[in-house]
Amino acid sequence: MRPLLLIAGLAALLPLWLLEGFHLFQLTQAVIMALAVLGLNIVTGYNGQISLGHGAFFAVGAYATAIPMSLLDWSFWATLPVSAFVCGVVGWGVGFPALRLGGLYLALTTFALAVAVPQILKHKAVEAWTGGVQGLFLLKPEAPDWLKLNPDQYMYLVALLVAGVCYLLTANLLHGRIGLAMMAVRDNPTAAEAMGMDLASIKTRTFAVSAIITGMAGSLSAAVVEFVAPDSFTFILSISLFVGMVGVGGVGSILVWFLAGSSCSSCPISRNPSAARRPA
Repeated sequence: MRPLLLIAGLAALLPLWLLEGFHLFQLTQAVIMALAVLGLNIVTGYNGQISLGHGAFFAVGAYATAIPMSLLDWSFWATLPVSAFVCGVVGWGVGFPALRLGGLYLALTTFALAVAVPQILKHKAVEAWTGGVQGLFLLKPEAPDWLKLNPDQYMYLVALLVAGVCYLLTANLLHGRIGLAMMAVRDNPTAAEAMGMDLASIKTRTFAVSAIITGMAGSLSAAVVEFVAPDSFTFILSISLFVGMVGVGGVGSILVWFLAGSSCSSCPISRNPSAARRPA
């Protein structure tokens, strides 16, 4: 398995020299969307909770990075822990409805979250921070001098690094004791509870971990696109992630996560005309 991962990692670096401009941007977006699908797959594929609201976590992560970078002049790397913490807290809170809801009812609840978040981001109470309907512009991080890469190549490398680390941590989590507990709750909650498992803790923590990973994808997207706006994170994004996971990646599978992300790379966030370039 390790030689295959090494070969895959080396192959993933080839686009740094083979692609440029828009094509490299699209591939970077595919990696980012694959990371978002990975986060969704944790809660749906391995814990059996249907979520149609992960576009909301994607948006929270994007704004958790965009606001400090645009308004407070933070570096991109400094915003990642903030994004992970904020998304984890939001995901943990959203996990509470999952304690009493399931199936279609939970799906509708999370879908309502996906519909509500863009409207909240436009509200006058937070407009000074989020930029309202106009959104926020930010600068793409520059590569260190010793790397000799342009910003597009650097962000592709960063996206690969973050996605690779998240993939390895997720694989380790799912193949361990916690992953077995998550799948036990998915397959038979009654039996899992009879064996002494804390269903409330497992479900809420699963949502939190899932939200953190999807939020990290949102942070990467904000830096790559250099723009965030509420209309970039409509419910269509949540549907695209879910369809990509079910139709391409497969529920409960993390081996084909990149294919699922590639199928989602045509969602609105990657073809927002306002995100194509910064204003002169």
